[in-house]
Amino acid sequence: MSTTAAVTSMAGSESNGASPGFKPKLHGRAFYESIGSPKFVVAPMVDQSEFAWRMLTRSFMPESQRSTVLGYTPMFHARLFGENPSYRDSHFQPMRKDPTSPDDQPTPWLDGNPAIDRPLFVQFCANDPSALLEAAKHVAPYCDAVDLNLGCPQGIARKGHYGAFLQEDQELIHKLIRQLHDGLSIPVTAKIRILDTPEATLAYARNVLDAGASILTVHGRRREQKGHLTGVADWSAIRHLRENLPPETVIFANGNILQRGDLERCLEATGADAVMSAEGNLSDPTLFAPEPPVGEEGREYWRGRDGLGGFRVDAVMRRYLDILHRYVEDKEPPARRPLFIVGEDETWISQPLETQAAPQAASQGGETEEAPVDAEEDEDGQPARKKRRKNHKKKMGATETGIGKKDKNPSPNYIAVKAHLFHMLRHFITKHTDVRDAVARSRLGEGHINYLERILDMVERKVAQGMIEYERTEGRSFEDEPLTRIAIKPQPQVETKDSGVDSTAPAEAANGQSGKPAAGHAVDPEDDPESSFATVKKCRRPWWVVQPIVRPLPLEAAAKGAVTMKKTKENKAGSNGKQEDVTRKRPHPATESTVEALDKETTFPTSDLVSG
Repeated sequence: MSTTAAVTSMAGSESNGASPGFKPKLHGRAFYESIGSPKFVVAPMVDQSEFAWRMLTRSFMPESQRSTVLGYTPMFHARLFGENPSYRDSHFQPMRKDPTSPDDQPTPWLDGNPAIDRPLFVQFCANDPSALLEAAKHVAPYCDAVDLNLGCPQGIARKGHYGAFLQEDQELIHKLIRQLHDGLSIPVTAKIRILDTPEATLAYARNVLDAGASILTVHGRRREQKGHLTGVADWSAIRHLRENLPPETVIFANGNILQRGDLERCLEATGADAVMSAEGNLSDPTLFAPEPPVGEEGREYWRGRDGLGGFRVDAVMRRYLDILHRYVEDKEPPARRPLFIVGEDETWISQPLETQAAPQAASQGGETEEAPVDAEEDEDGQPARKKRRKNHKKKMGATETGIGKKDKNPSPNYIAVKAHLFHMLRHFITKHTDVRDAVARSRLGEGHINYLERILDMVERKVAQGMIEYERTEGRSFEDEPLTRIAIKPQPQVETKDSGVDSTAPAEAANGQSGKPAAGHAVDPEDDPESSFATVKKCRRPWWVVQPIVRPLPLEAAAKGAVTMKKTKENKAGSNGKQEDVTRKRPHPATESTVEALDKETTFPTSDLVSG
């Protein structure tokens, strides 16, 4: 049997963990149903949607429902993946040699393991059909489908001529998908962005499906909508596809998913078969999980006096580290105290950090001489800034972090951890900057997991203190925070035709809502379609709960200077180098004051998300 034939046979038999033997390739809805008709999808994100993160997301689902979560790998570069074994091995780890096996045969390990990581799609970016097929053959035995990235809007995609910058070359897109459809024994799927008109988007979708794509994922934003110009996704554009494509077409919707309630709203508004989440999932990996009934919250879920709540950040971080211990380190997680509940013993909270962290680190063979952060804090719990600056360089070393020499071949699961913590803890670290600094100092190397354990210990203490204070003040400690941490509610403004509001700005500020107030009517910021104030207020939870990160709308970004008043952008013709001017008018004071308050909240390192 040739190598290609062997791979084809394995792809048919192993893609769903079935017994050996060739299986016919399914297509479209038949394929979708064969993998359990998943309703929730973890988006492909560069250095973000690794195995451990997919496992974390699924872990919050009831065991019987974990197969309803479809995972995507990060986007891989097809040419590098096909040509470079070291690139492959450092990004995709489906098998490893089993030392206990008499013939030392490789066994399933992490990515695509039929027992724990299915269903799974592997995504590639490419502009060469042959290189794409070569790369896809390497992963076909270990996944359910191969996905083509046609949605990445970042500058690196423009330079490399892939992702959303292929959308002007519909002939090449057809060739790429057809090559996979004809050359693989597993299905091919594709992820696109909408174009400028519903008609153009429909023609684009038909071309992708005609080439052989079994599933079409549609991000309801145009290529230009990225960074500070991200704005709101257009669900109506996805609904237009649903109503004009054959009913057997499988469509995944992507965009505007901040909270669990948005999932059902998106399905209803778009008619899609499933919902994909990228940034929403990064800030809250429990997004897909059902809320526990009142009175059955347990230790991981917190519910406030107003009935609103969410999973605790210390609980989510614990699960994440447990997965790294168990699957990446091949060790059982360290013994941990039960998560704290108000009313239980509080003495451990005030014990020195070293005495709490040392047993855990020692059990893993790490160094424990120093805690990862400054010991001194001011009376508000903030780090002593002058001393921190003075000792900053010294504290970047291995003695401070307990991390040894750099690992030359770090697990891809560790590479993603720092960015994940900044997303997950974003609201937490706006208040506790010592934890922010500790996360920033983390680096890959021997003992990295021990350092993460010590950060977890810090997080657990602060969560306990926050919940104690919440109960002591009967909730006022949280209720008072919007005046300083979230946003200062501006006074309603009167909008007129001459108000200077940009008529080209997105007409939506919340999922499924659209339309502008009539000229001359008072505009309350909570109803203002050009303000994110209402969305921030709706999503807001205490800092010890995982919760979404609400991006400012484009006009708000302009108000705080993130977008200049006159900004150049790429011509709609694509990456041909032509430029056009886009004038952005100054927003009215209501928007500006909201943005000013929002800006005060985000004083920590940002991370760029590269997603298909």
